[in-house]
Amino acid sequence: MLRLPPFRYHRPATVAQAIEVMGEHAGDAMFVAGGTDLIPNMKHRLFEPGHLVALKGIEELRGVRIDDGHLRIGAAETISHVASNPEVLNRFPALADAAGHIAGPQLRNSGTIGGNLCLDTRCTYYNQTAFWREALGYCLKKDGDVCHVIRVGKKCVAAHSADTPPVLMTLDAVATLVGPDGQRSVPVRDFFVADGIVNSRRAPDEIVTELRIPLASAERKQAYAKLRVRKSIDFPLLTVAIAADLDGDGTVRSIEGVVTALGSRPHVLTGWGDVAVGRRLDDQVVDELAERAHKQCHPLENMIVDHEWRRAMVPVYVRRALEKLGAA
Repeated sequence: MLRLPPFRYHRPATVAQAIEVMGEHAGDAMFVAGGTDLIPNMKHRLFEPGHLVALKGIEELRGVRIDDGHLRIGAAETISHVASNPEVLNRFPALADAAGHIAGPQLRNSGTIGGNLCLDTRCTYYNQTAFWREALGYCLKKDGDVCHVIRVGKKCVAAHSADTPPVLMTLDAVATLVGPDGQRSVPVRDFFVADGIVNSRRAPDEIVTELRIPLASAERKQAYAKLRVRKSIDFPLLTVAIAADLDGDGTVRSIEGVVTALGSRPHVLTGWGDVAVGRRLDDQVVDELAERAHKQCHPLENMIVDHEWRRAMVPVYVRRALEKLGAA
């Protein structure tokens, strides 16, 4: 049985109190919401904070509402609520689709949308028990000095494995963060950095309080597709999110594709506008976009499934997402 390390649990009533508690235990505390990722990682001794500061019970982090031209989603809203919320379903179906494909029902009922945005990167050499990692000599991300994937250099290549951020990027979503220095807004497309150890711009003492999606983004055609070992529970081996602006006759005005689970941050597929703008999404255009995506995606051996097979699945799932978008 894997046991949790000892810690003290704090339940602040407000965001301000949560930040205050975090400041009192700086360097030895972590925020926790649903805990679906953090708690297993603590059992594996990937994190051993002496204090956990709970966020899920803070009322100001809840709610899904329309305000000032945006759909505002509180960061502590559960994944299942986001997936089933009528406003999300009607305006941003790709986001509801992505949320509905996260893990299984029990985990979606506990995990939060803010937690999914801040999900830790994953690697087959990292997400293991302490005993397993010790036998290997640990890895660059935790306790070691070498990356077992690339075997050279000092760069961690653990993969970003969250489902909703690629969709949020295509919808121009913005995250609100609050910390000791006040509040700031960060577009989700700028939230991540190319570092497998710490892959976001959120400071350890900052809280993601809400996500804002412009209502204008609801005019875009949207689609999401996910590759994983099983139809439930598993983290993605690949996700594809696409959004496009189409004229009445189906001519593409703009189009964007984002993939993830291939590197330490979501990857925006480049050059899609050069291929598709001014044309309809017929079979030829879909094939050209899928081929361009294939050329840009190069998975590493950081997951249990063969990386060449995962690369071969990129054009397959890009086509599926584009076909879903065309039928929307």
